[in-house]
Amino acid sequence: MKKEIVSTKNAPGAVGPYSQAVKCGGMVYTAGQVALDPKTGQMVEGGIKEQTHQVFANLKAVLEAAGTSLENVVKATVFIVDMDKFGEVNEVYAEYFTGDFPARSCVEVGRLPKGALVEIEVVAAL
Repeated sequence: MKKEIVSTKNAPGAVGPYSQAVKCGGMVYTAGQVALDPKTGQMVEGGIKEQTHQVFANLKAVLEAAGTSLENVVKATVFIVDMDKFGEVNEVYAEYFTGDFPARSCVEVGRLPKGALVEIEVVAAL
């Protein structure tokens, strides 16, 4: 299987030696997205709900660049710095995934890049 690198200016660029996403074997594997505004490179203002909305905007842009969409996500991994905020993340998450939900893991972590409160990565079918 050949892998194909996915890149778009509609989502924050990689801040290290990784790709926004990789297509391989009929699947797309995204890098984790935090709430950076791709136009400014700055973290969006507000709390975890606002950050989660931006994360989904970034994921949507990367998936579209890869030729797929949130509808085709089969697995999501959510990283949050405060598990007490899980309910707020879940409220926003439910706005983007309805019915036939993807599998999901959620993990509390000590820190995230750029001081983010939430990071999400997904795997989607093409």
